[in-house]
Amino acid sequence: MKKKQVLLSGMRPTGPLHLGHLVGVLNNWAQLQQEFECFFMIADWHALMSEYRHPETISFYSIDNVRDWLAVGLNPGLCVIFKQSDVAEHLELFLALSFFSSLSWLERCPTYKEQIKQLKNKDILNYAFLGYPVLQAADILLYKAQKVPVGEDQLPHLEICRQLAQRANKILKKEFFLYPEPLLTEQPRLLGLDNRKMSKSYNNFIALSDSMQVIKKKVMHMITDPQKVKRTDKGHPDICNVFAYHRVFGKHYYCDYPQRIKQIEDNCRSGKLGCVECKTDLAALLWGIIEPIYKRREQFNDDYIKGILKDGSAKAKEVACATIKELKMMLGLI
Repeated sequence: MKKKQVLLSGMRPTGPLHLGHLVGVLNNWAQLQQEFECFFMIADWHALMSEYRHPETISFYSIDNVRDWLAVGLNPGLCVIFKQSDVAEHLELFLALSFFSSLSWLERCPTYKEQIKQLKNKDILNYAFLGYPVLQAADILLYKAQKVPVGEDQLPHLEICRQLAQRANKILKKEFFLYPEPLLTEQPRLLGLDNRKMSKSYNNFIALSDSMQVIKKKVMHMITDPQKVKRTDKGHPDICNVFAYHRVFGKHYYCDYPQRIKQIEDNCRSGKLGCVECKTDLAALLWGIIEPIYKRREQFNDDYIKGILKDGSAKAKEVACATIKELKMMLGLI
C-alpha cells in the first residue's frame, strides 16, 4: 500500500470559530484526513505572540476550538489532533531554524506588514512576532510535512519555510528538511457582518457555537444594499453582503441551488424581495447549516477533548523527537 503524504495545518485559539473557518478550513480538513496523514495543531504558542498580555482565554479556546473540529467531522482515529505547547520540540526547532533565518526575509514578508496594520491595538513590535514565520516553518518541518493547505495570502509564509529548509540543508550539507508544497484551498470571499474583513478582533461573525436566536439577531443587523431604501426598491445583489452569504452557503444546503440563487437574485433586482424577508431566509439557511454542528458540540465534554489532545500530543511528540534527535547529531550537540 502506498504511504500517505504528511500534511500539517493548525489554528490559533484566540476566539470562537465561525462560518469563515467552516467554509475556508474545516470542511477542507474533514476531506483531507481521508487522503493524507494529517497533523492538526492547536497553535497556542502562535496565539501568545499577539495575546501574551492577555492570555486568559487561550486555554478555554484551545478546548472549544477542538470541540468545533470534532463537531464538523474531524476524527482522531484518522488524524493527529494535538496542542503545539505540549510538544516542546517545536520551540527547539524554532531556535535552530533562527540560525538560518535572514532578517530581510522576515522584514519583507507582506503578511507581517499587514498584521502590524491590522493589530494596532496589540503590542506586537517584538522579536517573537517578527519570527512568526520561523515558528511556522518549525511546525511544518518538524513533521516533515509534504503538503500544507493554504490560501493564496499565506503563500509568502510557506515560501519562507521552503527558503529556510533550502538554506539549512546547504549549511548542514544534507537534504534533511523537505520542501513542503502548498495545497491551495478555495477560500470563498466572505466579509464580516459589517462589511469589513471577517475577524475575531471585530466580532463581526457568526460563530459555530451560536444559537438560532443569536444567529437571527446577528443576521438582522447585517448591512444590505445601501441603494435599496424601501422594500419595493430595485436591489443590487452584486453589492449586497446578505446575497453574498446566500450564494456562498446556499451551495452547501439548497438541493436546487442554481435555481434558488437565481430566484433570490431576480426577486431582489425587481423589488419583489425585501431586505427583511431576505435576511429572515438567510438566518434560516445559516441555522440549517450550523444546527447539526451546534448539537454535535454537546457530545464532546472537556475531559474527552483533553484526552484526545493528550493522545495526539504523544503521537506528535514521537515524530518530533526523532527529527530533533537527528538534527542535534548534525549540529554536534549529541
